[in-house]
Amino acid sequence: MDTREDRWAKAMRAERTGDSAAYEAFLRAFAASVRRIAEAHLRYMGFSLYEAEDVVQEVLIAVHTRRHQWDTKRSLLPWLNAITRYKIIDASRRLGRDARMRVDLTEEQWAGLFSSEGVVDPERNPADVEKLISALPPGEQAAVRAIGLEGASTKEAAARIGSTEGAVRVAFHRLLKKLMAATQRRGPGHE
Repeated sequence: MDTREDRWAKAMRAERTGDSAAYEAFLRAFAASVRRIAEAHLRYMGFSLYEAEDVVQEVLIAVHTRRHQWDTKRSLLPWLNAITRYKIIDASRRLGRDARMRVDLTEEQWAGLFSSEGVVDPERNPADVEKLISALPPGEQAAVRAIGLEGASTKEAAARIGSTEGAVRVAFHRLLKKLMAATQRRGPGHE
């Protein structure tokens, strides 16, 4: 009986002798297995399933770059499972951090941010916006001013203030979230 362990280990050994077709077949089969595991884990953790493909790619890259570390005298599946487990844990942590930084607004809420009805509007009351910006840490203030007030791209703003594009996006989204909260507190038609 030819088990998955046997088939995959044989393919990994064949790769070491230059059999790229066997290795490619192994990667396809392994990717399908990882995809099922990643999707189940992400679903359980409450994350979107579209993130699963990123996890699969991270696992495949890790296996490919470390394939020479596998001891052919030992079982392959425990080695693969360890890599998969750690990559899924890393992805879960990253997604958890990212989720805390996301601004999840409906289309209506996004549109409301920029409408003229009862919104904190820099044209009508720049002090409201400045007050919100001033409440942010200095680095975030610079990012928000560069993007929101000066119209810079996140790349330009990041270069200007010596930060990363991700940090600049997070800062800008935090201000948008605060603006949305302030807008909701003020209510429509509040002058």
